[in-house]
Amino acid sequence: MSHPKIKLQKLPDTKPTKHTISVMPYLEADLEAYAKVYEKAYGEKADITALIPSMLASFLASDAGFKKAKRELA
Repeated sequence: MSHPKIKLQKLPDTKPTKHTISVMPYLEADLEAYAKVYEKAYGEKADITALIPSMLASFLASDAGFKKAKRELA
């Protein structure tokens, strides 16, 4: 049986993966400060662990050298 051809591509895997990291005390302090600034900016508290994935995604999206190298890997 053949698969039907449709315009919508198969949805990507959206199941999060869990990573455990250790950070230096100065980075922990900066992350805590960032969470406080985030709260002031948006009027909502956000836990550091909730902010880190978005921070990483933003960093990777803004790294032109990484984007170029990633395309070359494909």
